[in-house]
Amino acid sequence: MRRYLTSLIITLLFGLTSKAQEGIPIYFDYLSDNYYLVYPSMAGIAEGTKIRLTARKQWFSVDEAPSLQTLNVNSRVGQRSGVGAILFNDSNGYHSQTGFKATYAHHLQLAGDFRTLNQLSFGLSAGVILSSLDETEFRSVVPDPVVTGVKNTASYFNVDLGASYNFMEFYAHAAVLNILGTGRDLYTAAEFDNLRRYLLSAGYVFGRKTRIEPSVLFQLTDFTKEKTIDFNAKVYRDVSFGTVWGGLSYRRSFDGAQFQTNGGFGEQRLQLFTPIVGVNVNNFLFSYNYSYQSGDIRFDNGGFHQITLGYDFGQNDQGKRYDCYCPAANN
Repeated sequence: MRRYLTSLIITLLFGLTSKAQEGIPIYFDYLSDNYYLVYPSMAGIAEGTKIRLTARKQWFSVDEAPSLQTLNVNSRVGQRSGVGAILFNDSNGYHSQTGFKATYAHHLQLAGDFRTLNQLSFGLSAGVILSSLDETEFRSVVPDPVVTGVKNTASYFNVDLGASYNFMEFYAHAAVLNILGTGRDLYTAAEFDNLRRYLLSAGYVFGRKTRIEPSVLFQLTDFTKEKTIDFNAKVYRDVSFGTVWGGLSYRRSFDGAQFQTNGGFGEQRLQLFTPIVGVNVNNFLFSYNYSYQSGDIRFDNGGFHQITLGYDFGQNDQGKRYDCYCPAANN
């Protein structure tokens, strides 16, 4: 039973946190109009500048629980170009990473005037990541030659490539993250070079004063063949002081792990339920989301909290806004 239980816990934990060693983990902050954090092709999609600051903390009752902080800014440059930059810090127990990405995107207006959002976009991000494994607190009665007893660090370079199509209230995105095969040489026991992930997403905004936005996001990890899918729904409502909105995301893994119970066997897959709420007031954005993992076996009963702060500028003039209800493109 211990073997199956260990396998299940490792599968679920890797579904949630192993991506901490593969660049920025894909959580649910993209739902707060933060698609640039996921897709480099969304840099400069708006005729202005967007700034997003996020902080995520998992399992408050667990020491050294995973946490993530990101800061990104992206802006339009000229009529067809966009640039962006991302800083992030991700920690998970004795593992941590700090990274920087710089992005260039090119936007092609396919039809209509500049207020008609009908753009095909391509983006490329290049970044450097510093990964660390702190073994200074590792203790063993019998000396283990694999454990160095020091803080090991390694840096590596990688690139992301993305494409987006935005047509008024419709959008579709694709990206390949960590394209290059580059070893970190951080772990003496096992190391692999293939860190690639493939992403696909699409959505549409229905309505006017009250709007509904269903969307979906699919992820595939190349090396392990792990697959997950997010089903999302958001509702927007215009009020006197701005826009309030809320939604729900459901993430499910295609892969499960077996465990033994009551003389039989069961299988559990990663399932996350994430409600999200937010408000836009003038140029400011605030959002909060909470992820709850369902299933019979969980690492902890607590959830995962994330806060996002945003500021948009450079698009206050109505003449610079697209004539559509497209929150990811309009500031």
